[in-house]
Amino acid sequence: MKTADSDQADKPRQRDAAHAARADTHRHTHRRGATRRIVFPSRTVITHGMRRKVLQDLYHYFMTVSWPTLIGALAAYFFAFNLFFALLYFLAPGSIANLSPSGFWGDFFFSLETFATVGYGDMHPQTLYGHILGAIEIFVGLISLALMTGAMFARFSRPRARFLFARYGVVQPMDGRATLMFRAANARQNIIMEASAQLRLMRDAVTAEGYRYRRIVDLPLVRSEHPIFLLGWNVMHVLDANSPLAKETPESLAKGRALFLLTLSGTDETTGQILMTSHGYSSSDIRWNHSFRDVLHVGADGLEHFDYEKFHLVDPL
Repeated sequence: MKTADSDQADKPRQRDAAHAARADTHRHTHRRGATRRIVFPSRTVITHGMRRKVLQDLYHYFMTVSWPTLIGALAAYFFAFNLFFALLYFLAPGSIANLSPSGFWGDFFFSLETFATVGYGDMHPQTLYGHILGAIEIFVGLISLALMTGAMFARFSRPRARFLFARYGVVQPMDGRATLMFRAANARQNIIMEASAQLRLMRDAVTAEGYRYRRIVDLPLVRSEHPIFLLGWNVMHVLDANSPLAKETPESLAKGRALFLLTLSGTDETTGQILMTSHGYSSSDIRWNHSFRDVLHVGADGLEHFDYEKFHLVDPL
């Protein structure tokens, strides 16, 4: 039997437990709200519980956002920074000599000049408070400008592979054997040295115990390297008895939500940078018993012509 003292002692514990339960519920609700939409060629995934922490990953954020978003973010920081320091100058009237225009906007334009280290010479600090605040702003401004410059340079100098992938893959006979073929091209039309290709199949699978998972299978290629990738490249996998696709049909691939991932890489002869990119093909992107339209022909001038307008076209066999 509980006494009055024990009841009083239980009340703080009950309140603490209630607070902990509410806090735990709030945390779970907060995590559930952190959702992102990730789109693949053959599937769309909604992720939960992993909130993007932009301030802890600024470099990746600056490298992945669109140009308008990046410019807008830098402009917002620029104006917010100067508005903040203008307010600090405004709180101490008379700290800036020859203030023009007078008042808050004069302090704002002085802050702009200090941030950019322009120093036109007319407006300048004339009190100890103004000098200290100006020194702090110059220090923070120099760091900010260096980071902005680095972010812009990293965006401009990042290697980008201008590889073109045909809209469809085809299955056609080659030397009497059924062959899965994908077409790629170098959109820059410069030399990519020692280019390499990898083809992988990703599909749903179920183990004997009933465990479902996403299976990844390497598909061997007829030729996985290209010494000089200049124009086009037909990446081929033979569907023989040793192929992981030997018993596959369009229906079975669609049922397993199959995705063919083609990855190309190589060294740009112009810049010496390593380029890499990939492209995914769902099962519906594979045209069985089709062939690619020929894009290379010899013209009346006796020269070879590569017609990119036919690059995506396929013809039934």
